[in-house]
Amino acid sequence: RSCAKAALGLAAAAFAQDRPESLLPPGFGDPGAAPAPAPAPAPAATGAPRAGVTAPAAPPSPLVPSPIPSPTVGASPTPVPTPRYVLPSFARRSLATVGADQSFARDAFGAADGRYVERLMRYLSAPLPSRWLSIGLRRLLVAQVDTPRGVNGADFAAERAWLLLRMGESVSARAVAQAVDSERVTPKLRAVWMQAALATADPGAMCPLADAAGDGERGWVVARAMCAGLTGAARAQPLIADVRRRRVASGIDLQLAQKVMGAGLDSRQAISIDWAPVVQLTAWRFGLATATGVAIPDELYATVGPQVRAWQALAPAIPLAERAAVAERAAAMGILSNSALVDLYSALADGTDVPPALSATVATLRDAYVGADRAARIGAMAKLWDGADDPATRYARLILTARAAARLPAANGEKRADRLIAAMLSAGLDRTAQRWQGAVPVGSDGWAMLLLADPDAITQLPSSVVTDYAPQGGLADRKRQMFLAGMAGLERIPAGEVPALAERLGVPIAAENAWTRAIERAAEDRQPGTVLLLAAVGMQASGWAHVPPAALYRIVASLRAVGLEGEARMIAAEALARL
Repeated sequence: RSCAKAALGLAAAAFAQDRPESLLPPGFGDPGAAPAPAPAPAPAATGAPRAGVTAPAAPPSPLVPSPIPSPTVGASPTPVPTPRYVLPSFARRSLATVGADQSFARDAFGAADGRYVERLMRYLSAPLPSRWLSIGLRRLLVAQVDTPRGVNGADFAAERAWLLLRMGESVSARAVAQAVDSERVTPKLRAVWMQAALATADPGAMCPLADAAGDGERGWVVARAMCAGLTGAARAQPLIADVRRRRVASGIDLQLAQKVMGAGLDSRQAISIDWAPVVQLTAWRFGLATATGVAIPDELYATVGPQVRAWQALAPAIPLAERAAVAERAAAMGILSNSALVDLYSALADGTDVPPALSATVATLRDAYVGADRAARIGAMAKLWDGADDPATRYARLILTARAAARLPAANGEKRADRLIAAMLSAGLDRTAQRWQGAVPVGSDGWAMLLLADPDAITQLPSSVVTDYAPQGGLADRKRQMFLAGMAGLERIPAGEVPALAERLGVPIAAENAWTRAIERAAEDRQPGTVLLLAAVGMQASGWAHVPPAALYRIVASLRAVGLEGEARMIAAEALARL
């Protein structure tokens, strides 16, 4: 995937000028690039509410004679509509620190130039091949962090939310966008706000900005009509008539907007949706169709990127059976946890209209967790693992069975120990997995993953452990290279012996380029946020088989240097589990 693919224009949320078409750009798989939006002007100062919001009262008549003439009362000024609610100054959120939770250090970007950080986010291709790097990046992007120097806080929130959307994190993206007060929203954030509302199938989330958005962006013109329809306002029909007259929207896009309006109060509309002429799924079509319960033809999902499938997995309006079909891929992307995945399948167990194949998976998962004995549980897990038909699903099945594997005591001679250990580590159960130390043979995949994931390792191991590792299969050489990269990056082997080992295994660990210098400089400056973004830049690949071992070494070493050792260990172990 090219960087242009990830840098679709943030503000391109409207129709083309010459002919009516979709209100928003095609789903994020479109190879066409668009220029980055221009920086928005800084918002107005956050003092007291502007004068003129309410009409001034006429001066009161004096109760007693006054020694000076009383002012003559003239005509009453023209009343100005009073807003329903004006946020008091003490309740307004600062743009100096923006975010939705406390999941990361506030000074994550240190003294980094905000324009540089924004460029890293804007041109980052997502989703990433690593589940654990995606999890770490999500924590950073959602957190309340200080806005770096040189950028507007609302625009910085827009870049973060836009990257989260491209990662498939629709709910987190909406939370970041809405962490900025609506009166401080900039044009860039307004465009991303609409995308986040559509990705979460929540058209009502556009309403706080619809009236102030103006007529310059056609998507907001239609949004204003939808919001009027949702509230039952009498002006909804004139607004939609104006949309037709001005050719702001037509076809499926207008039909879906009318469908949303039909969900409002006192609506008597009955809109039929015809997907036959539609050849491209867009964020507009996904969001409005999902919000109104209109099923999207499965073939249209092939016209967008994998992140839209993640939006589908997170959308509560979509039936559970349909969400389960894509939930495993979302888990492999780092969006759903083991607990969320198991809860989803547990809910299906109580359903009445579940496809037979899905019912069989649910029954097998139940046996994996509560089977009659150890053999039954391991057999059920193996059935789930072997039933996967692609690499992402195979790893997702490890996540699905993580806590089932953790319920088993370690045992010598267990044939499936490697996958049991990989399953536990996929959910971050590193200490539980360490019970298998000594129960797995030296040189096996499970043995290597335990060395990489050990949270209590305090002494270095001899460099011979690298040559002791004897993986099997067609990617054995790449696994050995990744093992060296992980062990060297975590400093589990003597640094003086790394160059010789790297040369022997064909890993150019000492090679330098602009990226290696940038990530090392960010690590030296103690900027964990910048390091995470640069780690994602170094992992711009379609899968783990295409991630360079030398890049893994730099990523693991830099994450460890800024205090993110947990993420570094999990990423190193994931490299072996997914090859």
